[in-house]
Amino acid sequence: MCIRDRRTRLLTAIILIPIVIGLIYLGGVAFLALVTLLLTLAEVEFCDLVAKDGFRPNVVLGIGGMWLLLMDAYLPVDLLRPGLALLLLGSLAWQIFHRQGAPVANWALTVTGGLYLGICGACLINLREQTDGLWWTMTSIPSIMLADTGAYFVGRVWGRHKMAPTLSPGKTWEGYVAGIISGGLLTGLLASLWCIGAGPDTILTGWHGFFLGSIIAILAPLGDLGVSMIKRTVEVKDSGNIIPGHGGALDRVDSVLWAAVIGYYYVQIVSSNIFN
Repeated sequence: MCIRDRRTRLLTAIILIPIVIGLIYLGGVAFLALVTLLLTLAEVEFCDLVAKDGFRPNVVLGIGGMWLLLMDAYLPVDLLRPGLALLLLGSLAWQIFHRQGAPVANWALTVTGGLYLGICGACLINLREQTDGLWWTMTSIPSIMLADTGAYFVGRVWGRHKMAPTLSPGKTWEGYVAGIISGGLLTGLLASLWCIGAGPDTILTGWHGFFLGSIIAILAPLGDLGVSMIKRTVEVKDSGNIIPGHGGALDRVDSVLWAAVIGYYYVQIVSSNIFN
């Protein structure tokens, strides 16, 4: 990466990170709007990527399915069953009357893209809506960056064994292990800090931050590799270019989606006292 690209990447991060943190802090409609915007852009990029391989998913229905799942997570009414029925039947009917290329695959991609982004995005909304959801969200999402930072520096200096050379040539097993260690330890420290803001009644602790950060560091890279698999199939570097220096929205949320699912269900488990 050249110096100019690094400056662009850094400047974009300096501008966007405070905005994202502010919207997470506000929660509610503001956070819902952020998630909806990012995932809508990601869905458009997903459809554009698979279109490069000759497929024609219906982007409107894919976005509709994703919005349905986000709204179901946020609103107090049950939209899921009737909405999913309409999505499945409507998307199948569309392919029947607009057969292009591989209609069965197009139907599957229409449904899959919306479900993947929507279900994971719904977990992100639900995570923020939990008791102490602000602090759990501010623990789960930064853990990715903390793990990535450790993985990047160790992998760059000591990385020798490629983790997935055909999907992501820059990832090494040495960096992966370092990411798990840094993700766990630094997320634990971060959670210990958030405990002060959360108050004495919170169940969030430094140990929970350590365990959650470690789990996310172990599993969330699969989200990045999954998107890399799609990009390598169609031979592109980034899913888009809407975020200067950082590629597309799908590039930015690939690991966040996994962290959201892991974070939400981790909170569900520890708050239910299932092991006590």
